[in-house]
Amino acid sequence: MMRLGGKVAMVTGSGGEYGLGRAIARRLATDGADLVLTDIAPGGTRVVASKPAGTWGGLEAVAVEVRAAGRQAMTALLDIRSARQINGVIGQALERFGRIDILVNNAAAPPGADRFPVVELSEEAWDAVLDVNLKGSFLCAKAAATLMLRRKTRGRIINIASDMGKIGAANLAAYCTSKFGVIGFTQALAMELAPAGITVNAVCPGGVDTERLDYLGRREDGSYDPSLRAERVRQLAAKIPLGRFTTANDVAELVAFLASDGAEHITGQAINVSGGTIMH
Repeated sequence: MMRLGGKVAMVTGSGGEYGLGRAIARRLATDGADLVLTDIAPGGTRVVASKPAGTWGGLEAVAVEVRAAGRQAMTALLDIRSARQINGVIGQALERFGRIDILVNNAAAPPGADRFPVVELSEEAWDAVLDVNLKGSFLCAKAAATLMLRRKTRGRIINIASDMGKIGAANLAAYCTSKFGVIGFTQALAMELAPAGITVNAVCPGGVDTERLDYLGRREDGSYDPSLRAERVRQLAAKIPLGRFTTANDVAELVAFLASDGAEHITGQAINVSGGTIMH
């Protein structure tokens, strides 16, 4: 069903092999959207430098998949902390496609130096997470909303938040703060854009088995152990009511619905995709 036929979607952070961005881009293409694919690096962001590099083709590989689904795709390197870069990419997208109907704010700071108790958390690590997760979402949404309002597009802005944007967790202060902020920003922007028929929603995944969990396989000496990662993922999954981690496709399905006309009366919501881990 081509429920997004004729639409153009911009998905940030879409270069990872196992990430949400790739799954979302593929799902939107299946529904008929053309794609603007961005990431800060051609192959996506590596969370653990000691993990052996694979042969993944990054943004261009995702673009190939989009084209294989019969849709058009353009790729661009983008640091979402820069309004200048964001406006430049949107300008390129307008030259290529003539419009942007959907923005998916998916890009996020990689976990690492921020995963410490507050009393040990550096200002630099705090700023790095807030600048990408919160400021970056603000800058992208501002640019997209400005375009949608100017062109009278009844668009969709979808922010990828987290279940940790609804409940705090030890050693995740910067991450939780950024995602709580994304949800608050979603609600405020939804109120502002509602008169124009533009919806703004947040998707709140639980643990998703993507590259972002590679840090679970990092040993104290800095080396990477895939068996350690697998065991820690298994232990975490056992605590989820539905018995498994959220998949990237689970998230992509909800994003595709929120991007569609079927969700035109849903705005300002923060919807969980977490297997029952969070129920509010």
